[in-house]
Amino acid sequence: MPEKILIPSIDKRIGTLLEYNRRKELEAESKSRSRKVKPTITISREFGCEAYPMAEFLRELLEKKSGESWLLMDKALLDEVVRNHNLSEQIMHGLGEKTRFLDEILATFSPRWKSEKDYFRLLCRHIVSLAEQGNVILVGRGSAFITHSMKNCHHFRMFASTEFKINSIVKRMGISADEAEKLIKTKQKQRDNFIRDFLDRDAHDLSVYDLIFNNDRNTPKKIAETIVGYVLTS
Repeated sequence: MPEKILIPSIDKRIGTLLEYNRRKELEAESKSRSRKVKPTITISREFGCEAYPMAEFLRELLEKKSGESWLLMDKALLDEVVRNHNLSEQIMHGLGEKTRFLDEILATFSPRWKSEKDYFRLLCRHIVSLAEQGNVILVGRGSAFITHSMKNCHHFRMFASTEFKINSIVKRMGISADEAEKLIKTKQKQRDNFIRDFLDRDAHDLSVYDLIFNNDRNTPKKIAETIVGYVLTS
């Protein structure tokens, strides 16, 4: 799939996920159950925006500013975790088999998702569990809508002009402008359909976001710096 070119290696990030889980277990052993709730960040974006470079900058800045570990979870890594049941069991063991938000959140989803209920229920279980744990950056997969009722979550969206997105895809993937334009339309339609069909929401509803960013006018680094300032001072 062409989109994989835009996404960092899955194997490397699975290792990071397992290490994050191990550290969280150690933290849980050394801290009381009344510890302060940690923030979670969701990143939504139009296809073609530079979300992955921004998210990497964001994770590095958050770790530097907070002195704590942060986990970056995107669509590809979430899908891989859900498909790999052994890995899912390892992750869920550390995060908790069920969170207090899960039933309430799942109850709001569209009945149209029932044809693939098991897969998406597991996907949402991971998203909710990670979000509740905190110190996580969730990119895509409807995470803003899934976690919108969770008070520790902050939601951000990136958008850009068609010209910017085409130029960015051409540069990152090495394809022609015509190919990039077709890819953008196809992928954006798929994302919009996912949000509509399985979450019964409009992907372009801006009411769920704390801030939105124009990628034409803001570099990935600038967006990351702004989000860090917003989240760590909230």
